[in-house]
Amino acid sequence: MKDVRDALMVARSSDGRLVRRPLSPHLQVYRLQLTTVLSILHRITGVGLGLGTFLLTWWLVAAATSAEAFGMVQGFLGSALGLLLLFGWTLALFFHMCNGIRHLAWDLGLGFEKVEYHLTGWVAVAASLILTVLVWIVGLVIW
Repeated sequence: MKDVRDALMVARSSDGRLVRRPLSPHLQVYRLQLTTVLSILHRITGVGLGLGTFLLTWWLVAAATSAEAFGMVQGFLGSALGLLLLFGWTLALFFHMCNGIRHLAWDLGLGFEKVEYHLTGWVAVAASLILTVLVWIVGLVIW
């Protein structure tokens, strides 16, 4: 018995000949675009912010529970892994915010020209990096 999917892979070329075609595009054919990468990162940072909220909740619950619990959480957050998680959470927060502002502009119908969406994409990346570094510099100076 012939596979049903074979029928889906048959098409006609512009001169009418039958040709086989793929079922769907795949990553080996297409080069990733800036907007694609930023869209994927926007979704990943949204999930990261949700997961990072558990870290914030742990810190707040420990602060409300006891000095020992708070000290344990502070010790973890002051460790290399804790600082790395906090830095990643800060970066995710600023990237998600900057890219979200870009999406709000799109909702208004602005920035759909190729030059504009490339420029605003790179601005969102640069702004998120700059804001993250500034917050950490200020935080480490005060701490």
